[in-house]
Parts: sequence; C-alpha cells; structure tokens
Amino acid sequence: MMTDPISDMLTRIRNAARARHEVVIVPFSKLKFKLAQLLSRESYIGAVAEATDSGGKPVISISLTYNKEGKSAIERLVRVSKPGLRVYAQSDKLPVVLSGYGIAIISTPEGLMTNREAKRAGLGGEVLCEVY
Repeated sequence: MMTDPISDMLTRIRNAARARHEVVIVPFSKLKFKLAQLLSRESYIGAVAEATDSGGKPVISISLTYNKEGKSAIERLVRVSKPGLRVYAQSDKLPVVLSGYGIAIISTPEGLMTNREAKRAGLGGEVLCEVY
C-alpha cells in the first residue's frame, strides 16, 4: 500500500530524468494529472497525456525535457508537505525558491498554483513541492 502517491510520482520523475528516459508512466489521479500539467506549463517537463496501460488501468504519460547537453530541465524536485508533517503557508509567507528562479507548487482552495500565482491571487495553502 502506497501512503504518499504524490511523493511516488515525484520520485518516478526524478529517477527517470537521472536515467535520461524520454517518457515516464505514473498511475492516474486527478491531483497528479493537474500537478503534471502545471510542471508542463512551467516548462520543467514536456507533454502530459492520459493513457491506459496494458491492463486497462488509467496512467499519466509524461515526456521529459533535456537541453542540448543532455541535462534535464529539472535540477531538483523536492516534496515539502508529507503525510506525517503537513506544511501550510499563508499568502504573505509563501516560499521563494532559489531567489525566484524555481517554483513551489501550492494546493490552494482555487486549485494547484505556483507560489507566484498564489501570491498574486492572495491565496495560501499546502506547499506540495519545490522545483528548480
């Protein structure tokens, strides 16, 4: 039994990027799909698509992006809020990642947002992860 599916997804992406894979497959959930779309919109990963595996179960297919030297667009991908220790931040105390070069993904009442979008909207929430 998996207790933290978000952490599992981030670990799969991190491991696939280190192994220079083109595509990584993750079990489907709405939250993970929205998280992958947000990472794609911020250009940390490539295309995101919903698919089915050989058993007919829904999965998320994530394309990874690399620069000309073969280095992944994701240098670091860290889970912040965990099942044993939830981390919440108010709108005026949202984390700033790598002096603004990275992003933190925040789960707000309006959905998933980057730390910059949440600050602009005046929303706080659970800090899911940090990416740079």
